[in-house]
Amino acid sequence: MSHRPPSGLAAVSAALLAMSRHLEMRDVLKTIVASARELLDAEYAALGVPDDHGGFAQFVVDGVSDEQWKAIGPLPRQHGILAAMLHEAKSERLADVRKDPRFEGWPDAHPDMSDFLGLPIRDGDDTIGALFLANKRCPKPEGTCGFTAEDEELLAILAQHAAIALTNARLYERSRELTIAEERSRLAHELHDAVSQKLFSLRLTAQAAAALVDRDPARAKGELQQVAALAAEAVDELRAAVIELRPAALDEDGLVATLRTQIQVLDRAHTAAVTFGSVGVRALPAAQEEALLRVSQEALHNALRHSGAEHVDVTLTRRDGGTVLRITDDGRGFEPAATRRAGRHLGLVSMRDRADGVGGKLTVESAPGKGTTIEMEVPGG
Repeated sequence: MSHRPPSGLAAVSAALLAMSRHLEMRDVLKTIVASARELLDAEYAALGVPDDHGGFAQFVVDGVSDEQWKAIGPLPRQHGILAAMLHEAKSERLADVRKDPRFEGWPDAHPDMSDFLGLPIRDGDDTIGALFLANKRCPKPEGTCGFTAEDEELLAILAQHAAIALTNARLYERSRELTIAEERSRLAHELHDAVSQKLFSLRLTAQAAAALVDRDPARAKGELQQVAALAAEAVDELRAAVIELRPAALDEDGLVATLRTQIQVLDRAHTAAVTFGSVGVRALPAAQEEALLRVSQEALHNALRHSGAEHVDVTLTRRDGGTVLRITDDGRGFEPAATRRAGRHLGLVSMRDRADGVGGKLTVESAPGKGTTIEMEVPGG
C-alpha cells in the first residue's frame, strides 16, 4: 500500500470513516458500495446480503439508475459467480465475466459487464455478503482485466471493515426491534389493566342501574350517566393506546421506507415474489400513512396466505394530486360481487373503513382465475 498516492490513502480513510458513521443497514450497504466503486474507479458496484432461501435479503447497486434497476427486475438469485463468492468464500478476479463457465446470463435490461472483481464479506466463518465491481475505468487490452492485485488487496480491506459495519448494523436493528417489542409489551399490559378496570366498573354500574330502574328511576338515571362517562373514558384509553402503538418504523422512517422494508421481509419469507416500487411520493399526515400501511398489510396477507399468487406487486405513486397504493397479485382471484362473503374472508370491510376514515377511497378488481388488484387513494402526498 505504500506506493499508493497520499490521496488514495486519504480516500480509503474517508471510506472507512463513512462506513462506521451509519447504523441503519440500508445506509451502511449504500456507503460500502459507493466507496468501493469510487476507490477502485469502477463503472459498477454491488453488494448482496444472502438470505436462507437461495436469494438475497438485500442487494444494493451503485452506477445503475433507478429506472434501469427497476427494468432489470427481481433481485438476483445465488448462482454463477455470486454463488461462488458466497459458498466457496474466495475472491474472483476475471478478465471477462461473460466467458467464465459459471456465467448464466443477465436479464435484458442488465448493463453489459466485462472485467470483474468480487469477494465475500466474512464474519468469522460465516459469509454475510458478497461485494463486487465491474468494468474498471482504465485503458486495457482486449481480453485482459483492468483490476489489479493491488485493487484486490484494497477491496479486501474494505470487505473486512464492511463486515464490522454490517455486524454493527445488524446488532443495532436487533436492539431496536427488542426495544420496540418491550415497549409494546409494556403498553399492552397497561392497556389490559386500564381497560379491564374500566369495563369492570362499567359492568357493575350497569347492573346497579338495572336493579334501580323500577324502584328508583332517578338514581338509575344517575347510574346510567356514570355508565356513559366510563364508556367515554374507556374509548379515550383505547385511542391513546392505538396512537402509542403506531408502528415505530413509520414514525422514524416514513411510509415508503417502512413499506419497502416490510415487503423485503415478506419476499424472503414466502415463495411468491413480492416487489415494491415508489415514485414521487412525499410525506403524508400520520393518520393517512397509518391507514395506507394497514391496508397494504391486510392486502398482502390475503395475497400471500389465501390467493396462491406467484407474484405480488406493491406500488405507491402520485396521481392527480393524491397518493395511490396499489397491490396486485396473480392469484386465484374471487368474485367481488359476493360482497358479504368476500368482506368477511378478505377483510375488505375493514380496509374500506380505513380508507373512508382518512378521506380516501378503496377499489377492488378481481375475477376467478384473474388475480386481484386492490387500490387505495388518499388526497395529498
